Amino acid sequence: MAKKIKLSDIGAKLGVSAVTVSKALSGQEGVSDAMREKIRALAEEMDYKPPKSYKKNKSYNIGILISEKYFDQTQSFYWQMYQEVATRAISRECFTLLEIINGDDEKNLVTPRLCEGNKADGFVIIGSMNSEYLNKLEETITVPCLYLDFYDHKESCDAVVSQNYLGMYRLVNYLIEMGHRKIAYVGTLMCTNSITDRYFGYCKALLEHSIEARPDYVINDRVFATGDRLDFKDFKFPKDMPTAFACNNDVTASELVKALKLKGLSVPGDVSVVGFDNYNFAPSSDVNITTFDVNMKDMAKKAINSLIKKMGHESYKNGIIEIPGKIVLKDSVSRLK
Repeated sequence: MAKKIKLSDIGAKLGVSAVTVSKALSGQEGVSDAMREKIRALAEEMDYKPPKSYKKNKSYNIGILISEKYFDQTQSFYWQMYQEVATRAISRECFTLLEIINGDDEKNLVTPRLCEGNKADGFVIIGSMNSEYLNKLEETITVPCLYLDFYDHKESCDAVVSQNYLGMYRLVNYLIEMGHRKIAYVGTLMCTNSITDRYFGYCKALLEHSIEARPDYVINDRVFATGDRLDFKDFKFPKDMPTAFACNNDVTASELVKALKLKGLSVPGDVSVVGFDNYNFAPSSDVNITTFDVNMKDMAKKAINSLIKKMGHESYKNGIIEIPGKIVLKDSVSRLK
């Protein structure tokens, strides 16, 4: 029996990714005309055929919506998450169509272009947007939809998230085991689901050890109204300096290390720091930060598998689904004597 040709087989012969092949065959932007023709010609030559399920409407175009606020100079966490989603979609012989929602469109409730003309059979929205815009999308989108890395208050919400609450609970327990009791939380509360849920995990760990959750030990890392990150020089520290800091993500933790250095404090020599996500970005500090690993690959897999079932009117696990993670110990925590 002849081997079934996959998108990755075509990409391997031309030295491009399966994502590029997917874009070329689905007519998406991001591929040169010359390369598009090469891909199409090779696909025909190799007798590439979409799976039989495609003819039964079991293969889909999946629209991906992400707010542009998640694409600042230091944070491309959601770009990496999109790539995982796109890779998983391709493995299921589906195509992804990406649209980045700019700040003005989100503020002015402008309908995404992907929502027009039945371009997508379903949508994944990655990262939270303002509630008014989410309500607008709910009114506009007439095909199945799923949230990734956030959720809303509606009972009908289908979402895939990481273990935000439990992950931070475990990190703070680890800090307490290392002798710390003066532990601050770094994150602007109510700015995103994950920041707030991680704060509650922080509070639970403190409560179980009879440690007060002090208001002055909550340190903002971004502007609430816009979500823009604070410059490390603008971090505000309490007068009674903590011995450890639990940060809502690794980018914030890295910036915090710089802010502490500006105050003449070293990590982990003088104070300890933990982050969240285990996200491999270009760090702005030379400290490897202990963190909680978000299993991005499994989150993307679950999101795409659930959405495909939802689009196909198959039985699927609805509601909010948490994907387990784990603590990754590095060099940013020391035992308090």
